[in-house]
This record gives sequence, structure tokens and C-alpha cells, in this order.
Amino acid sequence: MTKESITAKGDLRLTRLTKSYGDFTAVDDLSLVIPEGSFFALLGPSGCGKTTTLRMIAGLEEPTVGSIHLGATDITTTKPCQRPINTVFQNYALFPHLTIYENIAFGLRRRGIKDVEAAVDKVLALVELPHLAQRKPTQLSGGQQQRIALARAIVNRPALLLLDEPLGALDLKLRRQMQIELKWIQKEVGLTFVHVTHDQEEAMTMADTIAVMNEGQIEQMGSPADLYDNPKTAFVANFLGQSNLIKGTISGNDGDSHIVDVFGQKISLPKNRSHAIDNSIYAGIRPEKFRISRLGTPTSGNILTGGHIEDVSYIGVSTQYQVEMPWGQELMVFEQNDDGVAPFSKDEEVNISWEPIFTFGLRGDEDATAGSEVNPEELDEE
Repeated sequence: MTKESITAKGDLRLTRLTKSYGDFTAVDDLSLVIPEGSFFALLGPSGCGKTTTLRMIAGLEEPTVGSIHLGATDITTTKPCQRPINTVFQNYALFPHLTIYENIAFGLRRRGIKDVEAAVDKVLALVELPHLAQRKPTQLSGGQQQRIALARAIVNRPALLLLDEPLGALDLKLRRQMQIELKWIQKEVGLTFVHVTHDQEEAMTMADTIAVMNEGQIEQMGSPADLYDNPKTAFVANFLGQSNLIKGTISGNDGDSHIVDVFGQKISLPKNRSHAIDNSIYAGIRPEKFRISRLGTPTSGNILTGGHIEDVSYIGVSTQYQVEMPWGQELMVFEQNDDGVAPFSKDEEVNISWEPIFTFGLRGDEDATAGSEVNPEELDEE
């Protein structure tokens, strides 16, 4: 490594980054700042440009246009081996002929560091695998190999750690356990983590900030709560969880709220959660924010009447209802199975209600299905 690259640290800054392959633009004029010490996720479907962005940060791809800075240091054309950046891949890339100890020590020895014992022991303790130091990678489970790959990456104390779908090869239960552990390790070591994934739950569990990418651009960036509770586009609303988007017209105002006409019924929507540009709007509500009630039962907040339960699915923690409304749209409702609400049956006539504060508003000229045709669980690596 060069002296400059070793000492380069600070916020990661991407400025007007573009990567084109002939007529195809994989990353399109992307600018963002990733604060030093944060856990940042690039989230999006296959082909959205997130992996290409990661490869440009790592130095494995050269931008067509734009620059990459780490703190005050321009690393746009710096060779990958000279960047203070390490990457953890989905396939772990451990050396099969070396012990776990030597796998972790490899990068330190390559840099000319002779006394590696203390550093290796420290990261082995951090990933809670000191007892496996003398084993070979093939003797470890997938989850253990993933931890060793992480230990090997952080032992060098890079300014930046890139995670390229690192949990993709693990089964669901282990993946969820590793999400929590990865977040804890990041807090412990204090390095900047940039995580590329198509798994929305993975991004929301671990990241401080998420950038949702779509067709080479950032669709929306913010905290997991911001993106989930107040999406600005239909793509974000549908890709990050499930949403009910109901077409309506803004017919008036009531203080800090819009009054929206939804197929002849009136609902209220906070102005500060509306991204409509005219009177045409989609009112968005997450399925778990809805409440179902039988006809004649007192309710409060926004109410839509005339629902008909088309389908009931019991999934343990909650029951999912598909409710057809008078205008023909089926709304998805999740009710917690906490004894608070008696179960409803298929073909029952019901009303749906929710608190107005849970409503977000999207432009009425958007494609309401954008992002929903993408099933993150079925996507392969980009």
C-alpha cells in the first residue's frame, strides 16, 4: 500500500459517478456521502447498479465519469491493492490450504507485519471463534466461514469495509442471527461498512442509512424508518415491504392535512407526508397499520366501508386478510394475533380503518406497481 492510501480516512464521497458499458449505463450520475464510522446499505433489485457502484469503490471498475474521495484523498484511479479498503464476498474466498489463523494473518504478513499474534487473537475473540484457529476452512460451517472472512477483512483495520451480499449463502435462521452479529461487530470496531444487498430485511436490520437504487440512480436515501414510513415513490413503497396504494383526488384541506376523495369516501392525509405534485394522489398505507372491524362496530380515524374478505392466511405472528373494496381493489391487511381482535372469516363484510398519521401520499401519475414485481428473495447476485 502507498503511504497516502494507508492514512486516507474520513467520509466516503462519490461525486457524479457514472459507469457505462457501450450504450448501457449501469450507474447514472450518482452522488452521495457515506459518513465515517457508519453502516450504509445500497439496496435494490438485480441490475440496479449497486454492485457496479461497489466495484468502483473497491477499484475493480473505473468510473466512466465522476470521482471517489475518501476524506480529502482522491482514490478514483488508485489501484485496488493500494486502497485502504477490504471486501467480504458472498463466497468468503478463504484460502483452503491455510489454517483459520493463517487466513486471518495473511494480510498482515503481506504488509510486512511480523508480530501478528495479538491482532489475530483479538479478531478471533471478536467473532467468537478462537477455538477454531487451527482448523481449515472446509472444517467450518457456512456461518463460521462467514465470520472468519469478516475477521480477515477487519484485522487490517481498513478505512472502509465493503460487504457484497455477505449473507446470501446462509440459511434464513442463520442469516438473521448474523445480521444482528454483523451490526454489533461494526459498532465494536467502528469502521465504515458499505453493504450491498437485494434483501430489504437485511438492509433494514443492519444499516444506519439505506440508499434504495433503481436503474442506476438513487430512488431515495434515509434511515430505515424514514424509508418505510414515508416513501417518496411507488418503487420504494413497494420494494421496501408491502404497501396498499389507493388512487384518490385531493379535494380540500383541513389544517395540516389534505382531505382525499377515495372513490366517493373521504380520508385524511398529513401534508408533510404527501409527495403529490397536483390534486392526483395515491394514498399509501402499510398492511399492518390497517384495522378490520365488523359492520356497525365503532371506529375512529380514517374509515373505508364496504369491504369483503376474499382470503384469510394465518402465518403465526399475524393473520393476513385480502379485503376487496367496492371499487374492485383488493387491500392487504395484517392483524397481529395477540387476542386483541377476534379472527374474521372469509366472505365477511367489514370496514377498514387506520390512524391518518400512518398515511403517506405519492404522485398520482406514478405506476402504482413499480417495485412490486421484484421479489427480493428470488434475486441472484447482480
